[in-house]
Amino acid sequence: MIYIGLPQWSHPKWVRLGITSLEEYARHFNCVEGNTTLYALPKPEVVLRWREQTTDDFRFCFKFPATISHQAALRHCDDLVTEFLTRMSPLAPRIGQYWLQLPATFGPRELPALWHFLDSLPGEFNYGVEVRHPQFFAKGEEEQTLNRGLHQRGVNRVILDSRPVHAACPHSEAIRDAQRKKPKVPVHAVLTATNPLIRFIGSDDMTQNRELFQVWLQKLAQWHQTTTPYLFLHTPDIAQ
Repeated sequence: MIYIGLPQWSHPKWVRLGITSLEEYARHFNCVEGNTTLYALPKPEVVLRWREQTTDDFRFCFKFPATISHQAALRHCDDLVTEFLTRMSPLAPRIGQYWLQLPATFGPRELPALWHFLDSLPGEFNYGVEVRHPQFFAKGEEEQTLNRGLHQRGVNRVILDSRPVHAACPHSEAIRDAQRKKPKVPVHAVLTATNPLIRFIGSDDMTQNRELFQVWLQKLAQWHQTTTPYLFLHTPDIAQ
């Protein structure tokens, strides 16, 4: 099984495609990258509505809130984690994985905090971690320590492929904004657990996207033999 989805389930320009709700989105895709939880917790009634609009074979991959990953830097945040997991609990059977998107300031010195945080999480879910600090991409001891620690805990290293958007000509504000916001880091296709999560940040040039995506067609064909991958496709304005 390969799960394929987008970073969100609605967009004004998708109305022409007949996609105006999560229920309609779920007819086309079998998962979604839950970006909204990075910024705020949904209200309880909203979570219940999401459950009503999906089926048991749909998967959500929600980000941990920034209050945990950024403000608290994973320290002294047990209450925040409990609040988050409790709020999302009506969707528990449909959680593909919860994942951390760590800031570029979170480097090798902070790994003990990451290990403590991951070790304290309930064992019933899958988890992922996206790092952005340059040393975690240098193929040195720091990256090896990160990968080894994630592997030992059965936690997925989230793979960000932003090559397409950074290779694009910055001819629109959407592309310029994406180039400012999306990290330009090397693509390290590393398996540390059984649910690899790939975030492919495309440009608005579909020919270029197809060329750069070829490697993932091969990799996913290989990985899905022994793992359950998650693939999330982005474009600069999410409309394409």
